[in-house]
Amino acid sequence: MASISQPRVRLAVLAVSTALLGAAATASAPALTSAPAAADRPAAGGLAAGRPYIETSLFFGTAHPDGSPPVTDRQFRGFVNEFVTPRFPDGLTVQQGEGQYRDANGRIERERSYELILFYPTGQAGPSGRKIEEIRSAYEKKFAQESVARVDDRTSVDF
Repeated sequence: MASISQPRVRLAVLAVSTALLGAAATASAPALTSAPAAADRPAAGGLAAGRPYIETSLFFGTAHPDGSPPVTDRQFRGFVNEFVTPRFPDGLTVQQGEGQYRDANGRIERERSYELILFYPTGQAGPSGRKIEEIRSAYEKKFAQESVARVDDRTSVDF
């Protein structure tokens, strides 16, 4: 067995102690993966910047249950122009992604997908919610989809 010099042992103990202290500190503190968003940073006077809004994300799959060709980029852009923009003309964001879900038959389906992000004032939650449900229903019907996932979060927005 090779002997380890005293300075190396101290260095190893110091490294392990530092790692354990860091782990303990992060275990008791909320995890932050990036700097706080502008809406989360206090503005002058200690108040959060922005106004109360709701952020809604919709997740649109592109695969068809019958195995026919998936929804194309052109078809999706046409859908956004026809069904989404008239209901939310102030703005929206679309991101492409890859997703998966378990279908009604229990199979894992992997597909190209789109995330549509909308922001609207909390005071418009009722009318906006109805418009969002119209969008979801229209996509499900038009492209023979089982569902369009919806996620709503309260946030603070400053444009």
